[in-house]
Amino acid sequence: MAQRNSLRIQLLSVPDCPLVESARSALKNSLAQTHIDAIVQELVGDHSSPTILIDRFDVTGRPREPGNQASCRLDLPTEEQILVTLRG
Repeated sequence: MAQRNSLRIQLLSVPDCPLVESARSALKNSLAQTHIDAIVQELVGDHSSPTILIDRFDVTGRPREPGNQASCRLDLPTEEQILVTLRG
């Protein structure tokens, strides 16, 4: 697999988020499709959950709100959104 060392990937969630596994799976599938071998940093805390950031950019295109707010997201990141962001 190709590795992009400069690529920063983060999966943000709140504790016990019931939707984080779906986001994690979509991210894993997208990385496999693009042959990118990257380290995914998983952060659990006060976040909109689940959120996938690639180089600090929310893959859904949703602007990040200032400060941390624990909340459940209704706009889950899709594989298509992740792939578009990974491919730049």
